[in-house]
Amino acid sequence: MIDKIKFDERGLVPAVIQDYKTGQVLMLAYMNAESLSKTVTTGKTWFYSRSREKLWMKGEESGHIQEVKEISYDCDEDTLLILVEQTGPACHTGHLSCFYRNLDGEEKDQPIFDTSKIYDAKEGPGILYELYDVIMDRREKMPEGAYTTYLFDKGIDKILKKVGEENAEVIIASKNRVKSEVVYETSDLIYHLLVLLVEQGVELSDIFAELRSRR
Repeated sequence: MIDKIKFDERGLVPAVIQDYKTGQVLMLAYMNAESLSKTVTTGKTWFYSRSREKLWMKGEESGHIQEVKEISYDCDEDTLLILVEQTGPACHTGHLSCFYRNLDGEEKDQPIFDTSKIYDAKEGPGILYELYDVIMDRREKMPEGAYTTYLFDKGIDKILKKVGEENAEVIIASKNRVKSEVVYETSDLIYHLLVLLVEQGVELSDIFAELRSRR
C-alpha cells in the first residue's frame, strides 16, 4: 500500500484519525514513509513532527495510544484515513478529540479528561510500550550478551522462575516499608512480567482491555 501513496514535496501525507467505534474524527497529523511503515508493522500510530523533525508514536509520553484497526487512502492517493481504538483523550488539552471548538470558539459537548495525569516521556506510562518493543526486538534478533536474550534462550521455566523471585522481592521490600526498595523491586517485576507477556504472545493492549472491562 505504501508505494501507492503520493507524498508531498516534503515527503509527507496528512492522516485523519477516526474512532472506529463512534466514527468521531479525533485528530489530524502527518506521516512520512517511515512513520507509515512503523504504523503498519506495530499496529500503533506513528507520525512525523514537522516542528521537531522526528518520528513520534501517539501516546509515547501520555500512554494515550491508538491501536490501528484499518488504514485507507482517498481517491487522489494523497490523504490517509486511519480507524483506531483510542486510549484516553486524543488531544493534549484533555479533550477526546482535537476538534472540540466551533468557529465562534465555543467548546462542543465532549468528554474532558484530567490532563494532570499526562506525564512527560521520562515518567509517563508510554515507557511500558517502549520497553515491550525493546523486548520484542531482543526476542527477534537475540543479540549476544543481552540479559533478555538469555531469558528467552533459557525458556519459559527460567522466565517463570524470575517472575516468582521478583514477586518475592516485592513482598520483602513492602514488608520492610522502604519505598526506594519497593520501587526498585517492582520495576524488576514489571520487566520480567513484560518478558513473560512477549513469550506468551500477549499484547499490553490485551491487559489494558481486561482492566478496563473490570472497572
